[in-house]
Amino acid sequence: MKLKKELKLLDVFCIASGAMISSGLFILPGLAYAQAGPAVVISYFLAGLLAMTGMLSQAELVSAMPKAGGTYFYVARSMGPAVGTVDGLITWFSLSLKSAFALVGMAAFTVLIINVNIHIVAASLCLIFMVINLIGIKEAGRIQIILVFGLLAILLFYIVRGVSEVNIQHFEPFAQHGLGAIFSAAGFVFIAYGGLLKVASIAEEVKNPARTVPLGMIFSLLSVSVFYSLVIFVTTGVLNPSEFSNSLTPISDGAAAFMGTGGRIALSIAAILAFVSTANAGLMAASRYPLSLSRDGLLPEVLSRINSQFKTPHIAILITGFLMIIALFLKLDVLIKVASTVLILTYIFSCLAVIILRESHLQNYQPRFRSPLYPWIQIIGIVGFIFLIFEMGKAALLVGAILITIGFFVYWFYGRIRANREYALLYLIERITAKELTTRSLETELKEIIRERDDIIQDRFDKVIEKSIVLDIDKTLKIEDFFQLVAQTISERIKLPKEDILKKLIEREEESTTVISPSLAIPHIIIEGENIFDILLVRSRKGILFSETVPNIHAVFVLIGTKDERNFHLRALSAIAQIVQDYHFEKRWMAAKSKESLRDIVLLGKRRR
Repeated sequence: MKLKKELKLLDVFCIASGAMISSGLFILPGLAYAQAGPAVVISYFLAGLLAMTGMLSQAELVSAMPKAGGTYFYVARSMGPAVGTVDGLITWFSLSLKSAFALVGMAAFTVLIINVNIHIVAASLCLIFMVINLIGIKEAGRIQIILVFGLLAILLFYIVRGVSEVNIQHFEPFAQHGLGAIFSAAGFVFIAYGGLLKVASIAEEVKNPARTVPLGMIFSLLSVSVFYSLVIFVTTGVLNPSEFSNSLTPISDGAAAFMGTGGRIALSIAAILAFVSTANAGLMAASRYPLSLSRDGLLPEVLSRINSQFKTPHIAILITGFLMIIALFLKLDVLIKVASTVLILTYIFSCLAVIILRESHLQNYQPRFRSPLYPWIQIIGIVGFIFLIFEMGKAALLVGAILITIGFFVYWFYGRIRANREYALLYLIERITAKELTTRSLETELKEIIRERDDIIQDRFDKVIEKSIVLDIDKTLKIEDFFQLVAQTISERIKLPKEDILKKLIEREEESTTVISPSLAIPHIIIEGENIFDILLVRSRKGILFSETVPNIHAVFVLIGTKDERNFHLRALSAIAQIVQDYHFEKRWMAAKSKESLRDIVLLGKRRR
């Protein structure tokens, strides 16, 4: 059973933005300020730049493969099920921890307004979000829009009201703890940009995901980065260093500094909205990871079950929700370090996935959005993320190593004997070594993903192409020899003598050339009989000599049909004409590795249906 496509651009923007604007803004600035001083503004800026390298990679991946499970799906299809299992489990764990962290933060701000037990409030809200997400992602998305726009309105008021109260002396000395502290703080606050991961994991439930998700990610990262910079700037300028340092409610304290108790309450409400939106988006996204792992046989099948009434992965949502409740009772600093480390690892995997998928030259890897400045964006990202992990200290490295080891154990003792999928790294090795390592199963899977992504509904033309004969010719042929080969190949299939077919092909070519362009010809003939129509696909690597006045032809579509199929004959000609107009058609046709690859070029070609 498939997940239902319910989300639009506004939903995607609000899910990503709401997921990012929470702890990263309302709790971490004080802790980061203690490390870097006023230069914490630069730390946030650097973290945002690095997040952009990962975001551009993720935007490309999600535009090519908008499937539930986000980064797990891309990593598994690029680096294999072992690495995919590690990435899927640690990202699920990280997003669940980040959501639990949001619930703890929300409860802490609630206490500023009313006196209640933090853990009871957090656990209760988690149960409410579980119910909302079980009912449907559309309902969860609507709540997210309301929360995010309310939050942004309050933050905008804080910026506009507070900028005139900024004391420039609070920024001196600026980098008092040195460059190392700035980079260390950047790694510490990197979790603030983790919301982008959440959008990728729900891409399967987005309308027109290849366009909508990358746009939503780009808009949300740019918007949130601006809000982060301005809010941190105002807060640094209005709070005394001793008050700002290590404060767990820095933005509320900043509002109180120039707006009094009313300001504190307003920004505490904003914080609550932020944490609620993060927890809601976190549960929504994290639950899609066990769903995707289960679909591939790397976790028990029960996790991939879809509720027949609400079309939501109810088992995965329930288990993720209870994992969040358990995480509520862990220490705050442990939550931050674990979640940040895992998010950084996941961004590294995303950058690597783009490099492997591009360099493997997979024909059916066709992202609608391509990361600019490839591969430098990915290389800078990988180097920067590794540097951040080392700057975060031994504890972060230890946590990362432990989580990776656990992921490999799960794969080795459970997934290894149940899942056997091709992945792009095999195609890359095959390309380098010229050894046969693949069976095209990944190409076939990517073809089906493109069909689902682009809402391609198979028509009669597709069905004819899927059953058509494909010839891949290595030598140069004269037109007479080529027509003889065509007649011999197709005669038995349509039950007509090859001499009759050959005669009609020659007569048609003598009437007027069927050469359409310098590299393409479409011979088409009408034969006797009823209900017969077929297409022969031909690639000639060295070319077919149709005449002395045109270059050698490398792509030929031979159409053969009876008079009663004339209407479909014309529709097929129109479909082929649209497909071959693609700027990259000739390049892809000549680069195709097999007959099935040639067939896929036609099946996935852009045309009106």
